[in-house]
Order: sequence, then C-alpha cells, then structure tokens
Amino acid sequence: MSIKKLITGLTLSLLLSSGMASAADFNKGLEAAQSGDFKTALAEWTPLAEQGDYNAQYNLGIMYDNGQGVLENDKTAVKWYTKAAEQGASDAQYNLGVMYANGIGVPENDKTAVKWYTLAAEQGDAKAQYNLGLMYDNGRGVPENDKTAVKWYTKAAEQGHAKAQSNLGVMYEYGSGVLTDNRRAYMWYNLASYNVNEQGVKNKKYYS
Repeated sequence: MSIKKLITGLTLSLLLSSGMASAADFNKGLEAAQSGDFKTALAEWTPLAEQGDYNAQYNLGIMYDNGQGVLENDKTAVKWYTKAAEQGASDAQYNLGVMYANGIGVPENDKTAVKWYTLAAEQGDAKAQYNLGLMYDNGRGVPENDKTAVKWYTKAAEQGHAKAQSNLGVMYEYGSGVLTDNRRAYMWYNLASYNVNEQGVKNKKYYS
C-alpha cells in the first residue's frame, strides 16, 4: 500500500471515529436534558456547538432561552439560534423571527423577523408561515399585501394551524386578497374550531 493511500485511510478512520464520538456526546446531552440534568447537557453540547453542530447550537439556544442549566440570557439564546439558523435549521429560524419581531434579546426589527420567518416558512414550518402571513397582512417589515398574506395563511392552514384557518375565513368572508367566498369562509372557520394554536410562541422542543 502506498504512503498516500495509508494516510488517506488513517484520515478517514479518524473522521469516522470523531463522528461517532460526537454523536455519542450529543446523545448523552440529549438524554441528560430529557431527564432534567441540564448541567450535563450543557457540558456535552457546548463543545459540539462551538465545533459547528447545528443541533447542539439550537439546543443551547433553547437552554439559554429557558434558563435551563444556565442563567436565562436572551442575547446568548439569539447567538446560538443564529448559528443554527444560518445552517438552515428551520426551528432556529422561526425562533429568531419571534425574537426579532418582539425585540427579545435583540432590538425589535420587523424586516429581520420577516427574513427569518420566510426562510423557515419556505421549509414548511406552519408557525412561521402563519406569522409571515400576519406580517404581510399588517404591513410589518414588508409592504401590506393581502394576496401574499393569503398565500402564507393557506400554507399554514393546510397543516392544521387554527389561527391561520380562522384568518383565512376572514379573508374569504370579506374578500381580502381573494374573491369573496362564503362557503370557503365557513369551511375555514369550521376547521379552525377543531384546532388550537398560539401566535409568536417559540419552539421549545430539543432537536434529537
């Protein structure tokens, strides 16, 4: 075997071993968090987050957001959510949207909230789709646009989001962004009555 092939083989083995160790450390942190041992979770996830693991970054964001194992710190939560969001984590993107829309840990900035809501909404996050619909409906961070509001409400409503369904009912009843259609309005109102969802509430479930 050539030296070059030997070095390549050793490098691959080291990478695989490193990946297995990282997964084991992450799972150890997850088990600790789920059992309420947040100090252990923090110890396991922090090194992984610093190495760029977006699952660990998002989970650290939740811990600082909730004050679990650490003092509650919205700015640090934003820091970790941002790192995960920049790698495409939709829950982190949604949470950042909520934080920018409400000025939690960062100055209130509707345009930035729209940016993060859009990225999460495009990945299918129903809460982000609903909140994005609200932003277009009310002209927050974007020009008011009823048609675009209807588009995002519809996407969220089709996933069972009650408030999106209710808002669609209003849009169809009064012809906002769509033609007036009382049958569709009734359909969405009726569906909304079976579901309960909250607006602007961050996702708090740990990635696994």
